Amino acid sequence: MPHTPAALVVGAGPVGLTAALALHQLHVPVAILEAENENRQRPGSRAIYLHNDTLRLLDSISPGLGFVMARHGLVWPVKRTLFRGRQVYMRHYPDPPSGQLPPFTSLPQVEIERYLWDACRAAAIPVHWGERVEKLEISGDGVKAVTGSGKTWIGPYVVGADGSHSEVRRQAGIGMEGMRSANTFIVVDVSEDVLEPLPLERVFHYAHPAMDGRNVLFVPFSGGWRVDLQLFSGDEVSAFAELSGVEGWLPQVMAAKYAQRVTWVSTYQFLQVVAERLADDFRRVLLVGEAAHLFAPFGARGLNSGVSDAVLAARAIALARQTGDEGGRLQAIDAFAEERLRASRYNRDAAGTALEHIQGESPGMRMKRTAGALLAPVWNDFGRWLDEGPYGPRSGPPGVSTKY
Repeated sequence: MPHTPAALVVGAGPVGLTAALALHQLHVPVAILEAENENRQRPGSRAIYLHNDTLRLLDSISPGLGFVMARHGLVWPVKRTLFRGRQVYMRHYPDPPSGQLPPFTSLPQVEIERYLWDACRAAAIPVHWGERVEKLEISGDGVKAVTGSGKTWIGPYVVGADGSHSEVRRQAGIGMEGMRSANTFIVVDVSEDVLEPLPLERVFHYAHPAMDGRNVLFVPFSGGWRVDLQLFSGDEVSAFAELSGVEGWLPQVMAAKYAQRVTWVSTYQFLQVVAERLADDFRRVLLVGEAAHLFAPFGARGLNSGVSDAVLAARAIALARQTGDEGGRLQAIDAFAEERLRASRYNRDAAGTALEHIQGESPGMRMKRTAGALLAPVWNDFGRWLDEGPYGPRSGPPGVSTKY
């Protein structure tokens, strides 16, 4: 017999789990379909940064969840920005008042997923492992999903949270629009030395002197450090990305012992793409997270915006189920799709602005960076501009109910 929950969430990553929790909190019967098997092992820290707005949203759909994330993550007390080896900006973060969520928390994605899973299990949300969606039949009445095991799932709505290679998006006939970054970035995880740890600081280097002017970012997270190295367009990627290469350049930017503490290395040419639309023609399929958009990581917009997508998709489905006519149902789904498409395009453009800020080679941008560094010691606004530039605009787009 076909399975018929009110909503199917396809994908059990952090955004899919968030969508399921949000639907459950709104009393919408939900089930999760995940292509991979239970107890899968996924390497690397990946998404490591949760904004305060995201912690609040998580706490709203599962009371206490935001505080669990904050308690197990860390808030670095200092961030610094240097230009060619000279400090141009520093900011101290005070401890958050007791009982309040911090401005952010930093912990590996595997930990984020663990606490989301704990919340899903506590809510008794059914998860069906090894069920890869291979076909969707979408109509005005709902969606029939056929998985690789031969099972059929029928429901009024599907939330596509199945990542950048989304089969849900493909089956719904929705394309992606955007571009790929020109430069390659190396991302390295290293475990912390608990006996002699480094100071807890987020540090960004414009034109690091020891790396021949390449940009380097250090971000601490619970248990380790992420090191991002931006390569030049003419660099041979393998010379920097292979383990022997990492062991060669890493001691140039941090204590030599960390070259022996590397746990993950990855390379990216960041995509800056957004789906053409976030709902299908029948308004039965809603796209969220990386099924809907892919951004450069500057500003940590990917997972944070995905959480907003997921919560607002759940609210739209709950509202659509409550309406008594087809016009009201369509309006509820359209409101979600239009708002989150606007937010996605904004975040793509904001991340693109950050990308241009740190790697742009036009005479104008190079002059702005150099002038800002020269003036920062006497005019703090220039140091703040250099510090905030790699993350893009901080304000959200107008007319959306969440920051990201």
